[in-house]
Amino acid sequence: MDKDQARIGSLKYKIILRPFAIKCLKKIRDRSILRHISQSIGNLAFDPEAQGKALIGGLKGYRSLRSSAQRYRIIFRVERVQIIGYVVAVNIQKAGDKNDIYNLAKKLLRQHLL
Repeated sequence: MDKDQARIGSLKYKIILRPFAIKCLKKIRDRSILRHISQSIGNLAFDPEAQGKALIGGLKGYRSLRSSAQRYRIIFRVERVQIIGYVVAVNIQKAGDKNDIYNLAKKLLRQHLL
């Protein structure tokens, strides 16, 4: 039985990549990393609220999913009413760096771009 057959009967979410997330993905040149991240994003279509961890503080309402050898984070939120998951940002976690994925996501949220 493949993964899709195992998921029959569960709701499938529509996953939408926001413009900034697409921009982030275009910057990643390593095809194996892109493939792994794409697979992780694709898996969000099935029970996204059970994946990753809930974020707090300025990113409350969003979730973070580790991908590609735990280096990259996929920041997303889930709309239950419309059965949609939005991928809003993808990048490496660099604690203390201005380009840290969580800092970028908070900045976008403040600018109402998420």
